[in-house]
Amino acid sequence: MKFLRDLLDKQKPLFEKGGKLESLYYAFEAGETFMFSPKHTTGIKGAQVKDAIDLKRMMITVVIAMIPCLLFGIYNTGHQHLLATGGTAGLWENFGDKTWIGVMLVLPIVLVAYTAGGIVEAIFAVVRKHPINEGFLVTGMLIPLVVPATTPLWQVALATVFAVVIAKEVFGGTGMNVLNVAMTARAFLYFAYPAQISGDQVWTYLGDKMPVDGFSGATALSVVYNAGVEGTQSAVDALAGHNTVLGSGLYEFANLFIGWIPGSIGETSTLMALVGALILIGTGVASWKIIVSGFAGAYIMGFVMNLFAVNEYMALPPQYHWVMGGLAFGIVFMATDPVSAAQTETGKWIYGLLIGFLTVIIRVTNPAYPEGIMLAVLFMNVFAPLIDYYVVKANKTRRLQRATV
Repeated sequence: MKFLRDLLDKQKPLFEKGGKLESLYYAFEAGETFMFSPKHTTGIKGAQVKDAIDLKRMMITVVIAMIPCLLFGIYNTGHQHLLATGGTAGLWENFGDKTWIGVMLVLPIVLVAYTAGGIVEAIFAVVRKHPINEGFLVTGMLIPLVVPATTPLWQVALATVFAVVIAKEVFGGTGMNVLNVAMTARAFLYFAYPAQISGDQVWTYLGDKMPVDGFSGATALSVVYNAGVEGTQSAVDALAGHNTVLGSGLYEFANLFIGWIPGSIGETSTLMALVGALILIGTGVASWKIIVSGFAGAYIMGFVMNLFAVNEYMALPPQYHWVMGGLAFGIVFMATDPVSAAQTETGKWIYGLLIGFLTVIIRVTNPAYPEGIMLAVLFMNVFAPLIDYYVVKANKTRRLQRATV
């Protein structure tokens, strides 16, 4: 590390004021501060709150919390591939092959997302003459985890550039975005290239092989939707009896919870998302109120749907909404975004509840958008400032009434 430090110190004068590469100073500064702690400190005078946390440490903590979802997604990608092509029947058979297939599919998506987004961030930093922030450390990991492993790399790059520019930089950069950047990238892909990010055949990589007889790439959400349309059996029976190369039982509740199912890379496992939630809550990085209220909102709306059920989808037990699709991942890692979420403590409860409500409503009443968490998070991102406004207004009104008395 001393060699690297000496090398950077030797090159630094070229990028400082008066150097030949002065215009690229902030690109150099980004690389330096990424590898080493910066030597400069704040020059602001007056009262300050000081603690051990900064933007870099916060972002790294979120990345660490996503690692369980990433590792599980890598292995599950290979597992689903071998299932679909008849290579294995057991969860832990051919461990090395599954892991290698997953790495070969997932790692390029991660690298492309970081590269495309990093280039955009560097360009804006140089043009605007401000340091490159570490916010994209999280976004660059989130984007790969919310797309299928079969997504073309050029689409990953295009979605990343679109999201960073439209959802972040046009609002002023890190800490100024109204919408969650990673969810914006997914929404872009969903509406621009629906064939590559939705439908029964996009969730499992087949390569140059043909699927075995009996294979179905239908997700749990589509199975439940078909049960609601056909009305021949309950949604729970349809999930438990869904025929695949494993036979029945692929979409039983326990399997849905663990995540051995087709889906986006990091979204299939509710268990891994909850592990990440424990890390975020334990370190104080994410609000437990948003996470708890998000799950509660989904359960409450699922229960309300049960009361007024006119088809099997509406009659689906509420707890199944927790483990299907990307609800758990979305609530834990997207809804808790400290920039685009509600800021007041009461507002966090309202914000999370409404995300849970909307996710189930969109899923059940509008099957054209089976993954309701995407639109629910983006919709509530827009209304988060309004929620905070009325919470603060109500607090002021109460205090003024007490003062008057």
